[in-house]
Amino acid sequence: MLVNDLMNRGVVVIDANDSLSNAISMVNKLNIGRLMVMQKGKLVGIVSDRDLRRAAPSNATALEIHEMKYLLDKIKIKEVMTPNLVTVSQDDTVAHAAEIMYDQKISGVPVVDQANRPIGVLSRSDILRLVSHPVERQDQSCHPISVLRYAKA
Repeated sequence: MLVNDLMNRGVVVIDANDSLSNAISMVNKLNIGRLMVMQKGKLVGIVSDRDLRRAAPSNATALEIHEMKYLLDKIKIKEVMTPNLVTVSQDDTVAHAAEIMYDQKISGVPVVDQANRPIGVLSRSDILRLVSHPVERQDQSCHPISVLRYAKA
């Protein structure tokens, strides 16, 4: 099975110079796990909900609400994003993408076109959903459990 068949095409992007506050708001409002970070039309990084939580002040902080908002507005996404992205192509197999995600210990991977523009995201949840609800196919070599079982072979 190809990444193109499973990826989520709902790519949400944020500018590298945007604020941490805006990113947190987007992730919460859209209920998503990651944002693609763009700068001057190029994909330069990714920021996950985990990155955002790690960069934000703790709920146990002694900061007052206006101080916390000031800090969240001051921190730029480029300061907390993961640069040096690991990406996959829509023509890669799901097994290949799963192997990359496993090896890199990441929960999702951007899917890019030939010009390195984001066109989708493949997440661990997408792969788990595939395995837990396999699509009936005549060609059993495409069965998702078979595909993932032999990913490391």
